[in-house]
Amino acid sequence: MRQVVLDTETTGLEVSLGHRIIEIGGVELIDRKLTGRHFHRYVNPQREIDDGAFEVHGISKEFLADKPVFSEIAEDFLDFVRDAELVIHNAPFDVAFLDYELSRLKGPRLTLGGICQVTDSLVLARHKHPGQKNNLDALCRRYEVDNSARSLHGALLDAEILADVYLAMTGGQTMLFGAGQGSSRGSERDQDAKVVIAADRPPLAVIPASQDELLAHEQMLDFLDGKAENGSVWRR
Repeated sequence: MRQVVLDTETTGLEVSLGHRIIEIGGVELIDRKLTGRHFHRYVNPQREIDDGAFEVHGISKEFLADKPVFSEIAEDFLDFVRDAELVIHNAPFDVAFLDYELSRLKGPRLTLGGICQVTDSLVLARHKHPGQKNNLDALCRRYEVDNSARSLHGALLDAEILADVYLAMTGGQTMLFGAGQGSSRGSERDQDAKVVIAADRPPLAVIPASQDELLAHEQMLDFLDGKAENGSVWRR
């Protein structure tokens, strides 16, 4: 399972007002583990940056003056995200900006949803923690993810932090099988751990489920399918 945790920074809040992307950052997960591969580009928006946006990310028009325009980095970006599941916090915002940039490219019309599956981690957080703050800073406090380096927003840093938060927030079912990592910062310790099984251990008894147990299991999966945003993991 390949996922890309993605974030962007922009010149303003409204794509309908002609605002543009100025930074894209993404980190790769395979089977819920950070691989070390990432994508990070600054983009020249060829327009002014709103004062409010500058206060959030601190990226100036002067800094971006010698950076490539989106069309020059589009192929690398598409190669990195193609066929992955994208995990984005407040996905409609980033997807709208990326779709706008893709619509300006020459050739066939592309949309992010047409080449990737998109998962909105904000929707997952609201489902898991209804009535609570679910912005990235609040989730970092809730899941004890270190975000002390986040004095300003930055696409790559926020993607790295979101990856830790997402793994912690969705770790329940995978950790049941011993494969999930609550946080990428703990994954190296988990990978180093080894379990040694004695060679003379007697074989384990295999006790198949009864028909009543199988029926109860299917009923529980039906219940989970109705409650979980993406259904139960056992039926994927």
